[in-house]
Amino acid sequence: MTSPRYDRADASRILADLAGSDLLPTAPWAAPAPVPFRSHRLAAEPGGHLTLSQRLYLERFMRPCTPAEVTSATHRITWTDSAGVPSTGHFVAGGLGPVVPIAVRETTLALWRRLDASPGFAARVAALGDDDRAVLDGTTTDREPRDIFRIGVEATGRALAQHALLAGQTPHDDAGTFARAMARGSLFTAVASQWYWELQASTYRRGMIPVRLEATPDGTLRYTAGSVETLRRMKEATIAQAHAVMARATSEEGLTVEAAVHRYHDQLDLISRQYALLDPGTRPRCLALPTVLPAVVDAYVETFVAVVARLDVVEEPHDTSSVDGDTGGVFHVPDMNCKHCQMTIRGVLEAMDVTVHEVDLASKRVVADFRSPRNRRRALAAVRDSGYTVLAD
Repeated sequence: MTSPRYDRADASRILADLAGSDLLPTAPWAAPAPVPFRSHRLAAEPGGHLTLSQRLYLERFMRPCTPAEVTSATHRITWTDSAGVPSTGHFVAGGLGPVVPIAVRETTLALWRRLDASPGFAARVAALGDDDRAVLDGTTTDREPRDIFRIGVEATGRALAQHALLAGQTPHDDAGTFARAMARGSLFTAVASQWYWELQASTYRRGMIPVRLEATPDGTLRYTAGSVETLRRMKEATIAQAHAVMARATSEEGLTVEAAVHRYHDQLDLISRQYALLDPGTRPRCLALPTVLPAVVDAYVETFVAVVARLDVVEEPHDTSSVDGDTGGVFHVPDMNCKHCQMTIRGVLEAMDVTVHEVDLASKRVVADFRSPRNRRRALAAVRDSGYTVLAD
């Protein structure tokens, strides 16, 4: 068994080879029955436009970004997708509406099925050598090729749904046209290269986005110069903080790199080991650039356009029952998106002295034993404080 090896350039090459030219074969999409959803208005703090969770995350992790640079969703929605998995998303009243997060989820499911149906991809994964697997083990969070590409597809959808919160800043009032304008302006590439992973994931879960858009005369969308500068400064500050943690742990405390990552997981949670292990002065680049991401974006946007045109969504009355009133140990976390999320949720619960039996990424289901109703309420509140949604079984 070859030991894990951290090498971002080699990992990017391996993913490009695995993708090939037949990663997401064309397939028809069958529209589900009308999708019922429930809507809940987000409560902004008095005198501001951000929720408490959004403001706290901004102040702790997004410096030098200011509240004025952040747009918040007005509503959070919950629904069950066509695979039977509880889901959640956000939208802005008067914008493109709740159809976008629901269509994004259905598009993600459709492309996951296409990925699983690609015989070429399966053959390339089966032929992957020990050294290449060691690079994926040492460089990526999700490690297994199928999981890595599934997360990449889902992250593309997250970027689309999150930027849809800004549709009111653009001339586009149609979701499909908006998605194509994003692709023409290389905004998906901008997310991959100018954001860092945890910023995109955590702000998405909280229904916030720290950029502004501008449209060219033909409707193509791009970031304002101020947004590009803010993203650059946030990313550099975060990487510098991670390097400082690692330097202290490995020099002053004498820990190995792996031991340092394990001990200081919470401090490195923003970017994890992927950026913490970069050589000083190295500019990080998304592993999917330059070859894999464009193909995924093209497939995603065109599938989304077809999905949103045929999807029928229907609002249901809001369920006022509370998950905190239950005493059972099964609940769902619909915005758990990757193995990093799995580790975070498990860690939060175990820190509350909760025995965790299962944190399943595919079904978004968590199974745990709580000592008491009070322990359950406090543990679920801690999961929410980490930026996740908790839904009853």
